[in-house]
Amino acid sequence: MRLTTPGRLRAWAAAGAALLAVTGPAATGTATAAPAPDSGERLSPAIRAIMAKPAYQHAQWGLLEVDPASGETIHAQFPDQRFIPGSTAKVVTISGAWHALGPDHRFTTPIHAIGRRTGSTLTGDLSLVAQGDLTMGGRTKPDGSVDYTVIDHTYANDLPGATLTPEDPLAGIDQLARQVRDSGITRVNGDVIVDPRIFTPPALDPQPTPLIINDNLIDLLATPTSPGQAARLDWRPQVAPYQVTSTVRTVEAGGPTDVQVSASPDGTRITLSGTVAADAQPVLHTAPVKDPNAFGRTALIEALARAGVTVTADPTGPNPQDALPADYTGDPQVAAFVSPPYSQYAKLILKISHNLGANLALCNMAVAAGSTDCDAGYPVVHAFLADVAHADPDQFQLADGRGGDPVDRVTPRGLNQVLAYWLRTPDADAFRLSLPILGVDGSGALTCTTDCPAKGKVFVKPGSAIGGDRLNDRIAVSGQAVAGYLLTNNGCLRTFFVAVNGAATPTIETFFDVSNDVFQIAALLQEESP
Repeated sequence: MRLTTPGRLRAWAAAGAALLAVTGPAATGTATAAPAPDSGERLSPAIRAIMAKPAYQHAQWGLLEVDPASGETIHAQFPDQRFIPGSTAKVVTISGAWHALGPDHRFTTPIHAIGRRTGSTLTGDLSLVAQGDLTMGGRTKPDGSVDYTVIDHTYANDLPGATLTPEDPLAGIDQLARQVRDSGITRVNGDVIVDPRIFTPPALDPQPTPLIINDNLIDLLATPTSPGQAARLDWRPQVAPYQVTSTVRTVEAGGPTDVQVSASPDGTRITLSGTVAADAQPVLHTAPVKDPNAFGRTALIEALARAGVTVTADPTGPNPQDALPADYTGDPQVAAFVSPPYSQYAKLILKISHNLGANLALCNMAVAAGSTDCDAGYPVVHAFLADVAHADPDQFQLADGRGGDPVDRVTPRGLNQVLAYWLRTPDADAFRLSLPILGVDGSGALTCTTDCPAKGKVFVKPGSAIGGDRLNDRIAVSGQAVAGYLLTNNGCLRTFFVAVNGAATPTIETFFDVSNDVFQIAALLQEESP
């Protein structure tokens, strides 16, 4: 068995700690995993050899593999101890959101006309009422599904090889503007206002906001030209007053590719500098949108102009939220953008480990529960675990939606119970196929690519938590984990979780060996199955 993890995937695993939950055909019965010793004696020599490497001298491994149809524990090692989950925590968050919202839930973002309508002129304001839609149409393909790439643009500043989806990030805003024009309005003697009152943005990183356009990022693409010449600059979405300039130069093939990004304090003046080799692929970076409400307001005013609607207010400047009415009684809806179903957002979040989307899920659940406080999403997840998945909530500790907080913990048994729950539901296949598949797609696409019998048979969400051990001048691997499903060689599904806490490795390059070791154990569990 040869499991390859190219450098880009390894870097992705380190910077994009994520989780993923997989399911298959609905299993019969509700049997739970039977208690098993923590010795790991039944693990194969190949797996035990990995766990015995010098990097793990002071580390602790956790593992649980269960046949959910019979409840039989196949392998167990410390199944009831809490481990640092990294992004495998997203399995819990997105499971809760999928259940609370429903896979067919769609976010409907309306625009209301506030004021007096005389013919085609509105004397008053247009209000876009943000609903916590993750993409606002910026990733929606013609068939209604949500697009993603192997290394998402949200990781572009951390990982080489990030690429863009081809969809227009302003697609939803343009659609809303056209609908306003189709309603008969051609002039607005007033302003455009973004209403963000659906929830208060929580103190999470990345921070979810009620209006999100292009993941609240400006994409910056530097493409090499001829040696000695300026690299070509492309950026999106182009919305005033944002301006981007570049001094990036193309150097000889094989030369250094090093592009740096800086921005003004308000984020609206962005500069790229550095070099890109003539034989290099285009280099993608991003800059944050500091004020999503002001950005969205300007984007809508500019879209209205493209659609043939004149707005008298200055298109740039702060969002005049204080001018919003208490409610929209008597204010007609003149446009509405309807999102893809939530199952598509869940797939995006799990396939690429979309951190913003995972944190946003807490806010989405809070809103569904009638609250504007995103912390109200945690009781929704708690109730899902206790009353729906029948997993003891004490097996989990979560302080965010993505698995990036220092207090986040999960037990192998707890995650296996959540994964087993999905196998008993009508959404089993849809949820399983939302997870990265080893050697096939999402975060699994760049591993298990050659001479790997487990390719296409492991549905797994990886997660990482690493940092610098300054005392010993090395990399501390606080946690590396994978969670998901194995398709056995006889066609059955098993749930599993593998994690190592407390490993140490000399450099960031050798950290990737730890990531690969955990993936190798997952692949070996599948290969050794009946």
